[in-house]
Amino acid sequence: MSRLTRRLFIIGSTLGAVGCTTAEQEAVLGAVLGGTSGTGGLTTADAVAGIKAALDNGVAAAVTQVGQTDGYFRDGKIHIPLPGRLSELQSNLSRFGLSGLLDDLELQLNRGAEIAAPAARSIFLDTIRSMSVSDAIGIVRGSSTAATDYFKARTTPQLTALFRPIMVSSLQRAGAIQTFDNLIARLDAIPLAPQLGQDAKDDLIDHGIERGLDGLFYYIAQEEAAIRANPAKRTSEILRKVFG
Repeated sequence: MSRLTRRLFIIGSTLGAVGCTTAEQEAVLGAVLGGTSGTGGLTTADAVAGIKAALDNGVAAAVTQVGQTDGYFRDGKIHIPLPGRLSELQSNLSRFGLSGLLDDLELQLNRGAEIAAPAARSIFLDTIRSMSVSDAIGIVRGSSTAATDYFKARTTPQLTALFRPIMVSSLQRAGAIQTFDNLIARLDAIPLAPQLGQDAKDDLIDHGIERGLDGLFYYIAQEEAAIRANPAKRTSEILRKVFG
C-alpha cells in the first residue's frame, strides 16, 4: 500500500464516520496529506491535481492507442468482429472463399471505431474537471481500475450518443453501409441464407459502438494500472508526489 493510499484510507474512514461536508472533507484531506508544511507535504489541491493529471494522461494515451489506423483492427485484444449471425455467415462462407463482402464489412466496422474514438476525449476531460474531492479519494482508495470504473459509470451514455453519429458517418464514408446493403441484396438470391434487414443494420451499428467503447475503456484501464504501479509512467512532478 503506497504512502498516499494509506493516508487516504484514514481519510475515507474519517469521512464515512462523521459525514463531513465538502469543506470539511477538504480540511481532513489537507491535514492527513500534511498540508503545506513539512518536506514532501501535499496540499489538497496537490492531491486532487495529481489524480486528475494521472487520469488525463491515461485518457490521452488510450485515445492515441486506439484512434489510429489499425488501432482496433490489428489489435487482438480489442478487434471488433462482426456480430452474431453475420459472424457465423462469414465463417461459413470463408470456407468457400465467398466471405469477401463480410470481411470488408468487418474491416470498415473497425475503421469506424478508430475514427470515432478520439472524439471521446472531450467528454472524459469534462468528467475529470468536475471530479470532487470525494471522487478523488474513492479513486485512490479503490482497485487498479477504480478510475476506469468511475469513467464508465459517468460517461457511457454520453459516449454512446457521441459515437453513434460518428460511427454511422464513418461507416457511410467507408462504404460499409453500401457494402451491407449489397450483401443483403446478394443474400436474397442465395437459398437458405439468413434474411437480414434494417434491424440487422442497426444491430451492426450498436455492436460497433459497444465494442468500440469496450476497447477504449480497456486501454484506459491498462494506462491507469500502469500509472499506479510504474514510476516511469508518472510523467510529472505532481504525479510522482501523489502516487510515489
